[in-house]
Amino acid sequence: MDVQKHSVHTLVFRSLKRTHDMFVSDHAKSVALDEESQKIKMDVKLKSDYGAVLHMPVLKEGKDRVSHHPGHLQSHQSYTQPGVALTADTKMHRNPSEGGVHSMALALPPSQARHDTSRTGASVSDIHRHAGGAERSHAHSTVVVGGGTRNSALTRKAPTMPKPQWHPPWKLFRVISGHLGWVRSIAVEPGNQWFVTGSADRTIKIWDLASGKLKLSLTGHISTVRGVAVSSRSPYLFSCGEDKQVKCWDLEYNKVIRHYHGHLSAVYDLDLHPTIDVLVTCSRDATARVWDIRTKANVHTLTGHTNTVATVRCQAAEPQIITGSHDSTIRLWDLIAGKTRVTLTNHKKSVRTLVLHPRQYTFASGSADNIKQWMFPDGNFIQNLSGHNAIINTLAVNSDGVLVSGADNGTIHMWDWRTGYNFQRIHAAVQPGSLDSESGIFACLFDHSESRLITAEADKTIKVYKEDDTATEESHPINWKPEILKRKRF
Repeated sequence: MDVQKHSVHTLVFRSLKRTHDMFVSDHAKSVALDEESQKIKMDVKLKSDYGAVLHMPVLKEGKDRVSHHPGHLQSHQSYTQPGVALTADTKMHRNPSEGGVHSMALALPPSQARHDTSRTGASVSDIHRHAGGAERSHAHSTVVVGGGTRNSALTRKAPTMPKPQWHPPWKLFRVISGHLGWVRSIAVEPGNQWFVTGSADRTIKIWDLASGKLKLSLTGHISTVRGVAVSSRSPYLFSCGEDKQVKCWDLEYNKVIRHYHGHLSAVYDLDLHPTIDVLVTCSRDATARVWDIRTKANVHTLTGHTNTVATVRCQAAEPQIITGSHDSTIRLWDLIAGKTRVTLTNHKKSVRTLVLHPRQYTFASGSADNIKQWMFPDGNFIQNLSGHNAIINTLAVNSDGVLVSGADNGTIHMWDWRTGYNFQRIHAAVQPGSLDSESGIFACLFDHSESRLITAEADKTIKVYKEDDTATEESHPINWKPEILKRKRF
């Protein structure tokens, strides 16, 4: 049997036709809506989702008034609830117009209206209870005209940012030079007489806090010193660096008496537990390690982060250890079990710094995307502090509620802890002879009197700031506008 031969042209078009016939039906096309089943579905959804508030006022968008219907609504399609609108025209969910949202007001008794001005939201049960009471009484109904109210005293006000506490501005008090490299870390001794700095010049220097004069230099690290801490329980100074070493210095003899071996890469930060003889370090090897200070034993290796652990903090209460990492997460650890209690994933960028509030059971974390405040023990999110648009390397907070953030570009922002209001911005000039690019803040810390702020900078200097004693609230008023609160809840 002879096989008929076709030209390439014929074969190609035959293949195209087969392909077309195979895919001629559009499988991605949605099934046509059945009007009756859609109507039943929307009625059921409306009743199940909004049955608790069906007695509320009926809002007809595009009109200039809101009328009250205390009785049962006969037509579900004409009912509108803030955030979701159902109309007879579309019979579909759609978002209301902005004017429609603003024209919706809840009629409250005057006492309840005053009470609710301090709140940022109401639950469905609250709305049900308050609005229902107003409907039944007919005594406190409010007519809304053109987005405004005739009786504003009876209308629930939008939540506003509370007025921040006034803080005196801070000013540069002293510049201390002496290091030959970037100053990376600071610690103040418990007696508030001197402070310690670690630098990229591989030295640790001890300075007199009152005069700013150099008291002592310690050498021993063979790379950048990234963390220092002074013990309040013994005459020891602890340091860690990019040489993977963690050292314990005896300040009576000014020499190293213990090494803590175990980290596989650069050690970025350390902290001492306030009540037990435990040291916690964190490293580029994506772990944090818990050490017994006396025996040098590695009690726990805290694993779970997937990138450099940049910062660690200890406290006496649970959780006793908190870490922040370049994997953009924060972990709260169970010190006894050596395991993660909670992982916080709200940040989008590397978490480089953590600070614990000295009086409240709260803490803050700093990242390039935001500063975030959290509530212990479970890490409940409080609020974002936005506006410091830079890589934030360090945070410090004092008992007066002044939060300081220092960034890679040399800027320092001062915030009111409670409200998140940014009341001051500082950008100090770099040391003469330094490049403008060496304007970076690597660490900042309040001394124990909380009257001085010490910063460690990329221009190889240590700068000391203090409050302006001559400033008053009249001379430096709060440039604050009570705008509607818009805190991101993530």
